[in-house]
Amino acid sequence: MLLPVVPEGVVWAILLLPVASLLIIGFVTKPYPRLSGYVTIAAIGTAFLLSLWVLDSIIESDGHRLAFSSYEWVKVHTDNPVLQRLGGQSLEVRLALNIDGLSAVMLVVVTSVSLLVQVYSQGYMEHDGGYSRYFAWMSLFTAAMLGLLLFDSILMIYVFWELVGLGSYLLIGFWFHKPSAADAAKKAFLTTRLGDIGFLLAILLVWTKAGTFDIPVLQEMAHSGALSDTVITLFALGLFAGAVGKSAQFPLHVWLPDAMEGPTPVSALIHAATMVAAGVYLVARMFPVFQASDVAMTTVAYIGGFTAIFAASMGIVMTDIKRVLAYSTISQLGYMMLALGAGGYVAAIFHLFTHAYFKAMLFLGSGSVNHATGTFDMRKMGGLRRSMPITWATFLIGSLSLAGVFPLAGFWSKDEILGTVWHDDKLLFFVAMAVVFMTAFYSFRAVFMTFEGEYRGGEAPEHGNAHHGTPHESPWVMAAPLLVLAVPAALAGFTNVPNDSLQALGHLLHGSLPEESAHALHHAGFNAVIAAASTALALAGIALAWAIYVRRVVPADDLQRTFGPVHTLVARKYYMDELYEDVVVRRGLYAFATRAGQWFDTNVVDGAVNGAGALTRRAGDTLRWVQSGSVQAYGTVGFAGLVIASLLMLLLVER
Repeated sequence: MLLPVVPEGVVWAILLLPVASLLIIGFVTKPYPRLSGYVTIAAIGTAFLLSLWVLDSIIESDGHRLAFSSYEWVKVHTDNPVLQRLGGQSLEVRLALNIDGLSAVMLVVVTSVSLLVQVYSQGYMEHDGGYSRYFAWMSLFTAAMLGLLLFDSILMIYVFWELVGLGSYLLIGFWFHKPSAADAAKKAFLTTRLGDIGFLLAILLVWTKAGTFDIPVLQEMAHSGALSDTVITLFALGLFAGAVGKSAQFPLHVWLPDAMEGPTPVSALIHAATMVAAGVYLVARMFPVFQASDVAMTTVAYIGGFTAIFAASMGIVMTDIKRVLAYSTISQLGYMMLALGAGGYVAAIFHLFTHAYFKAMLFLGSGSVNHATGTFDMRKMGGLRRSMPITWATFLIGSLSLAGVFPLAGFWSKDEILGTVWHDDKLLFFVAMAVVFMTAFYSFRAVFMTFEGEYRGGEAPEHGNAHHGTPHESPWVMAAPLLVLAVPAALAGFTNVPNDSLQALGHLLHGSLPEESAHALHHAGFNAVIAAASTALALAGIALAWAIYVRRVVPADDLQRTFGPVHTLVARKYYMDELYEDVVVRRGLYAFATRAGQWFDTNVVDGAVNGAGALTRRAGDTLRWVQSGSVQAYGTVGFAGLVIASLLMLLLVER
């Protein structure tokens, strides 16, 4: 063993370090921007080192879960009237750390990518007036993501799940003075909330039926048959609804491309490696529950497969380099969901692991290009290979890995997914193979439009991320993280190179599942035919992009005119934004809310006021008659009161 078994206090420190960073920036270093950046880097860097210690302990424990204390947080007994009306279940929430292979791997991914993004941000955000606020929100987001990974209660996961949404909202809308950024933040927050409603309903359902939030207990109940098939299916589908929102799966994918309005390092962290991976992590964490429902597994697989090809088609036509990468992220997340639905638990997390590094590097590369040219529009770039050699080389490595070219990391994880899907569903396999070709094409379309040919002038910069005259390489504080990320983007695939036995990463991930669930997983050994076919498709996609955008055998403008209606349909994102914003929101929800509010105001509010006035008038008229001064009227009222009182007395005596 390299180190002793990690103590519980060290694991808590991983969560609390970024929380401390947030508080220090908020109360101490806010007036000193540079110091705020150093505090965040120190906190997350220490958390990364501690995460490596956690991973070492898991490896030395042969992938078994580390046992830590459980603390009572909330307990409400069954004599509570509210709980009695819900069936008498007692409510108990315990805080218990969950450290196994899955959480240990994810801790290293989140802290390592976050650390490199914070270093890069020192250069990218150098002249921004909200420098301290930026690092404070980055600390908040990182803490929320770490909390989501560390607990074994589905309720605690939900708490940090919502904090991740809050952190994302604050970072996407960081430049809140820009209407587009403010709108993108609201769109992301509201869209993901739709999926979170399903997540919350799933938690309420399982508590009323199982009386617990503990994930290991729920996994055991799912496999033992203690919960009915209907409950398991509804619970799994509710969880998946939350995952669809966070991981931008169809039809809740529309928020992620707009989220590119935030600073580019935010895109690299949130929309490549962490937040969007949370949905995949949730399905993987609750994988034994999904295994118990064929309906849930099929739903996950087909939604993932459709999302993968649907998003890839839009990545082909985008001209903003960050939006190309955004649709690529949606597509690759669909790939991971497809693998999970096909039973490829290890394949999905393996791809999440490799994707986090090469996609973060690609996003940071796009930020480096923006820093040099002042634009994200690839039509205004070109020829940057000569002036930005580090950015070009690292972007090329990331694109090759994304395309799945041997022997880079993406090749191994993509191949494992294809092998798994081949044995599960042939239709989805061919969808996945089509995505391979499309991914290679749009990746190298971006490479060739950005780095080849002649420079096309760039654009005036925004937010102080200035380029000065001729494009130039980014400063070392930005270039160094690209070089560091290039290493796992190229080599991370060797952590789980397939052969006859499970290798390092797969062995760790198997240890995070109950034994009966692990035995039911789909294992796909290395298939040379599938690997060769997918590699050929990737090379064909690269060759086509080269022919169109470098050799101009068929100019892109001619193709656009030839396929005009189709190009317009895809470039307009299949009119999904119009469907949501114009039809569903403005003409649907907004119109309904306006009419309902008008009716309520007219008939309820005004009706109550007018009714009170009319009642007062009528009461006044009645009282005026009673107090008219007529002796006969007084006698009549007095006699009626006497009769009523006598009747009441008789009734009481009878009882």
